Amino acid sequence: MERMKVVATFTQPQAKTSKAAFAETAMAPPPPPPKAKPPPNPPTDPISMTAEDIVTDPFLRSVLVKADEARRQCIALLALREQHPLGPDGARPPREVEIELAKQQQLLNSYLIQVRNLYRKAIFSTRQTKQATAEARHEIDTLHLQLQNLSYEQRHLRGEIEACEGYDHKYQQLPLISVEEFLEKFPDHRDDGEHALMIARIEHEHTERQALEERRQGLLKQKQGLIAENKKRKEDLANLDKDLEKFIDAAKPIMKIFEKEY
Repeated sequence: MERMKVVATFTQPQAKTSKAAFAETAMAPPPPPPKAKPPPNPPTDPISMTAEDIVTDPFLRSVLVKADEARRQCIALLALREQHPLGPDGARPPREVEIELAKQQQLLNSYLIQVRNLYRKAIFSTRQTKQATAEARHEIDTLHLQLQNLSYEQRHLRGEIEACEGYDHKYQQLPLISVEEFLEKFPDHRDDGEHALMIARIEHEHTERQALEERRQGLLKQKQGLIAENKKRKEDLANLDKDLEKFIDAAKPIMKIFEKEY
């Protein structure tokens, strides 16, 4: 009996020690996951890229952190269950182990609830982002179409401007006086622009041509008068020739009388 008491007193502290160690190890929270930091030089190979390399949004990174915490809690819970499996006859583990398993399961459920809530928020945020992206894309497409229309209109207007600039205008073929000569005659136009100066030169040429046209019309009338007068004189001379022939014919008998010798 004394020997059994000694064994009992010797084994009880060991049992308490093992239970305390189990409680300490089981109640210890899982190690915190490392903070996700963007790598200074992210890999370019898609095979070697991780989730942290692909996901850059802070909110989505928080979802990954919570999911990693839930994964670690699952691993810790599985490890705890492997340490205390059921007996061959279906005997349940000690009550302290069941309590600790329940605590770890509740902690895992809390992690899963957080992950589910964050996932739901991520889905809503993704939908909002898709909607905002679609609206922005529609706006960009509209602006791009307007830009294409403006570019087409710009090319059309440039073509029209080049056609107008290259058009052989009739005013360029007018024998206008030089700019220097025009400014010498009309010094009031020295401050005019190129367009106003060209209009003034054309108006001056028009005025000069009107004066020359009036002079031409006067000379033409004078010419017609001279032609009519010359025609009348030619007719008078022609009539004079006829009268002279008649006079000569009428004077022949008289000349014959004077030619007789008496």
